[in-house]
Amino acid sequence: MSVLLTLVPIIAVLALLILAKWPADLSGFVGWVLVVLIGWLFFQTSLQVGLTASLAGIVASFPVSLMVAASIFQITFLESTGALKRVVVFVKTLAKNDQAVQIMIINMGIGTLLVSVGATPVSILPPIMLALGYSTFVAVALPALGFDSLCTYALLGAPLVVFSDMTGTSLTDSALVFSQFMPIISTMIGFGMLFIVGGLNKVKEGFLPCLLAGMTMGLTAMAVAHIGKGIVLTGVIAGMATVLVMIVYLKLRRQPLLDRSCLTAQDKAIEESLPLRKALGPWLILIISCLIINFWPPLFNLLFNDLAFPLQIIPGGKPVNTRFLWNAYTWVIISTLLAVPFLKPSRAQWQEILSKWWQRAPRPTFSAAIFFAIAYVMMFSGYAPTASGWALIKPDYNMISVLAVTSADFFNGLYPAAAAFLGLLGGFVSGSEASAIALFTKYNIMTSEILKIDPLVVTAGMAISAGLASVISPAKLQNAAATIDALGIESKVIKIAIPIALIFTTVAALLTFIWA
Repeated sequence: MSVLLTLVPIIAVLALLILAKWPADLSGFVGWVLVVLIGWLFFQTSLQVGLTASLAGIVASFPVSLMVAASIFQITFLESTGALKRVVVFVKTLAKNDQAVQIMIINMGIGTLLVSVGATPVSILPPIMLALGYSTFVAVALPALGFDSLCTYALLGAPLVVFSDMTGTSLTDSALVFSQFMPIISTMIGFGMLFIVGGLNKVKEGFLPCLLAGMTMGLTAMAVAHIGKGIVLTGVIAGMATVLVMIVYLKLRRQPLLDRSCLTAQDKAIEESLPLRKALGPWLILIISCLIINFWPPLFNLLFNDLAFPLQIIPGGKPVNTRFLWNAYTWVIISTLLAVPFLKPSRAQWQEILSKWWQRAPRPTFSAAIFFAIAYVMMFSGYAPTASGWALIKPDYNMISVLAVTSADFFNGLYPAAAAFLGLLGGFVSGSEASAIALFTKYNIMTSEILKIDPLVVTAGMAISAGLASVISPAKLQNAAATIDALGIESKVIKIAIPIALIFTTVAALLTFIWA
């Protein structure tokens, strides 16, 4: 009975998303209300404890939720000033004569780089893919899949930061655990994109560039993890490295990198209206700022350790380190404002930016935060205030403990593999790898300790599988379809993408099982 009650909020969210087709923010809110009420009525968790734990979860979500708000502000700024159109025109000219290389450059290299600095590939890349002559189906599917291997490093490493905080491991140790998955997962995703475009024939045709791109992406992630510097910039570095390797490949084959024959008169007018370096200004400033912050030890130690700005929300518990001067969301805003003198938005453009941002940002920001609140209520269910702080009165009243013990008994030695599929489900439900990490990390750790297996490997495998859910996430696919006026195509993409996501997750599950 306690297991069923624990699963009710998760099942409810899943049902609302899939059957009722509710948006993620409303579904998550209902899930949160249910978990607080079930904790109060059945797990001896007072409303005070439930609400305080929810607040702690929302604060812990800041690296993700505030980054979502900040990145939407930046991309809206680029859109309204015309900078985004200029970037799109440039990307359209890349590697037109070799489709496999073009796919790797745009969807894997640039897609990973974009998502790493807070932009949204599913918003930016579909119009480009359509302009390059791809079908609406491919234009929606590929941007949702291409960055998935390094989804852990999205939003300047926000999911990895959450993993580090929730497991109590350093960023370097966390990155080392994740990086061992990357070469295999990245290469696999490359082949998956080629298969979507042209089946097995396209896989054979693009075998070499796909292998080069996938291994470059994965090995770069491993190299950055072992160097131990600039961990949160892994996606940026790997994306750049992948593009450079593809450029070298084209040069060795004597193929042109840029082909302007596809540009229309309108494209050329956009090109002449704004230099590319100005259009890229906010992202260039952001990357340079983050490089300095993360590679200059005195500044990194100051912002990450000395000025962590911890908040003691749970009485007697571990403080939540906000690190708002180090976290990426602050620097996204700063880099955007520093680009104002170059892009010179007008008063009307500022009004458009703020109006669109207010329309776009609150709901996805809330959605990112509410799943952290659910996770923290589950983590602290059964706790009660004491003289020295909160204490767990009885493990039978803790939802995570109930799930851990039951899972250990049911799956036994197969749990590491099962955890990967749990991650796919979590990524699908929450629409975010970071949210899945928040939901299931404590549960994975407790179950792994019972079974005496490596909890970090199990949680990393779960998280990577949650990232793989991007290609079947209704919210992401709907976003991609909306940018090219193809709403409705997402259902077709999901039908094709589900088997691909299951195959990828099976590989992640096998790796997790072996290494755990």
